[in-house]
Amino acid sequence: MKIYIGPYRDWFGPYQLAELLCFWAKKEKDEFGFDHKPEWVHDFGHWLATGSWDSETIHYKNEHQTLLYKFLSWVDKFKVRPVYIKIDKYDTWSMDSTLAPIILPMLKQLRATKHGSGIVDMEDVPEYLRCTTTEEYESQKCFDFYHERETKLDDRDVHARWDWVLDEMIWAFEQLCDDDNDAQFHSGVHDKISVPCEWDENGKATMYRMEKGPNDTSHFDFEGYQKHNERINNGTRLFGKYFRNLWD
Repeated sequence: MKIYIGPYRDWFGPYQLAELLCFWAKKEKDEFGFDHKPEWVHDFGHWLATGSWDSETIHYKNEHQTLLYKFLSWVDKFKVRPVYIKIDKYDTWSMDSTLAPIILPMLKQLRATKHGSGIVDMEDVPEYLRCTTTEEYESQKCFDFYHERETKLDDRDVHARWDWVLDEMIWAFEQLCDDDNDAQFHSGVHDKISVPCEWDENGKATMYRMEKGPNDTSHFDFEGYQKHNERINNGTRLFGKYFRNLWD
């Protein structure tokens, strides 16, 4: 397998051009503490886009669009994200094993750098995460992308639910990437002996079966193994269900 996926192509329009032309303008902090160019730079970009200084003027569906805006939009059509993918035959011999070590680091990076949270169905999280911290659940269906929260997120918050789901996905793929993940359910020492179980007409043994020897202390925790695999299956189920929420 060989994969190269380049970065997304950034949109460069009148507003970005205005910031470039006004490179000397010092940034100011907005109400959320983020750095931005002064408002007049945005107004300048609006004028480049619409030909009007009126912020109420929009450039939607070719209405109030300047030639500059149309030209930059035309240029943007030619900016294609480079993608090269070559799949070898052996990549699909055990496709789950091929994909797991690719998915795992991507999930970890998303968990560390995400700027928002996907909406999670209540039945997919433990009971202690199914409550809400506000009187109206609908109020949690918006993302505080640009707002620094002064208090620590409560465990019952929409963001905590998404974090929990991501953690379950990550845990599941960690197990799938570990070839010895089920070794924890084996204990003791194996001592096997070969015991004859069938004989021919001359009394010679023709078949043997393996039985525990006198020093065998081996034990397999089948119940623990089942629960372990149920959690892995749930993690991969969540990955499939919330696949379209895996964005930053």
